Amino acid sequence: MKTLKSIMLGLVLLAVCGAAKAKDKNDDDKLSPNHAINTYVDAMTRGKLQGLKSVLDKTAEFSLLRGKTVLSCGKKEMLDYFESNKNIEQTCTTSTSIIESNANVAIVKVDMKYSDFVRSNYVTVANTGDGWKITNVYSTFK
Repeated sequence: MKTLKSIMLGLVLLAVCGAAKAKDKNDDDKLSPNHAINTYVDAMTRGKLQGLKSVLDKTAEFSLLRGKTVLSCGKKEMLDYFESNKNIEQTCTTSTSIIESNANVAIVKVDMKYSDFVRSNYVTVANTGDGWKITNVYSTFK
């Protein structure tokens, strides 16, 4: 009987420790560069802001080339901009292409094609200690 109790206690401890250490598969997806880019595209094109704050690094910089002038802002200003355009769907088609990628950083081109111009966003995502985060976005218009 004592052996049975010891075995049961061991199994219960194994189950509790296993459950405590278990990691949700979605947590891994949320730490990936694809998740960061998809979250950014959803915010830009569909006004869907869920998860946006978590994929933007606290030092994220956003630059926009307007003619010969570069306009820049930080994370807070961009979140305010996104909030003002919440749930507004853009009338454009969007495509993404990887410019460069390695284990620490990726640069992804996000093209938003409207009827009479194209907005190209060069999005840099970095593998921070807290998952992949957007650290820089540079936008141009054609």
